[in-house]
Amino acid sequence: MSKSKDALAVKAVLDYLEKQNRPYSAIDICNNLHKEYGKTAVVKACESLAESGKITEKAYGKQKVYVADQSKFPDVDENEIQQMDAKIAQLTEKVQDSMECVRKLEQELKTLNSSMSTEQAKAELKHLETECTGYKNKLVKLKEGGVIISPQEKERVYAERQKYVKEWRKRKRISNDILDAVLEGYPKSKKELYEEVGIETDEDNGLKPPEL
Repeated sequence: MSKSKDALAVKAVLDYLEKQNRPYSAIDICNNLHKEYGKTAVVKACESLAESGKITEKAYGKQKVYVADQSKFPDVDENEIQQMDAKIAQLTEKVQDSMECVRKLEQELKTLNSSMSTEQAKAELKHLETECTGYKNKLVKLKEGGVIISPQEKERVYAERQKYVKEWRKRKRISNDILDAVLEGYPKSKKELYEEVGIETDEDNGLKPPEL
C-alpha cells in the first residue's frame, strides 16, 4: 500500500476512535469503516497511533483493543453521568413499551388479514343462503316422496358401484391365487395359515361381493 494510502488509513482510524470514544479491536474498526481499508492497513495504523501516543492500546490476552487518548476529552461530571444513565433507562423503557405496542398491532393486523372482508362475508352468506334453500326444497320433495335423483346421477352411481364390485372381485381372486400358491408348500392347513398370518376373509365377516 502507498504511503498516501497508509496516511489516509491512519487518519480514518484516529477520526473514528475520537468520534466514537469507545474501545475497539482492529478488526472491529476495519468492519466499522466498511472495509475501506484492509485489515493489515488498519492494524498498522492502530499500532502506529498507539506508538505515537495518539491512542491508547490495551491488551487482554491475545486480544488488543484501542481507544482514543482520553486526555483530549474534558472530564465528565458525575451528576451528568447519573443523569445520562437515568435518561438511558427511561429511553430503554420507552423502546420496550413501543416494541410491545408494535407486537400487539402486528398480531391484530395478522388477525384482521386472516379474517373475511365485508364483501367476502356477504358473498359467503349469499352462497350459504342459496345452499340452504336448495336443501329445504330437497327436504320438501323427500317428505312428499318425490324423485329428486336425476337419471344422470342414478346412472353415475350404478356405474361406480359396478366399478368397485369388479375391483373387489379382482382383488379377492388375486389374493386367493397368492394364498393357494403359498399353501402348496405350507405344511399346515389353510385355516392355520390364515390364523398365523392374521387374514380375515369376507366370509368370516359375513360378506361376499354383490352380483353385477
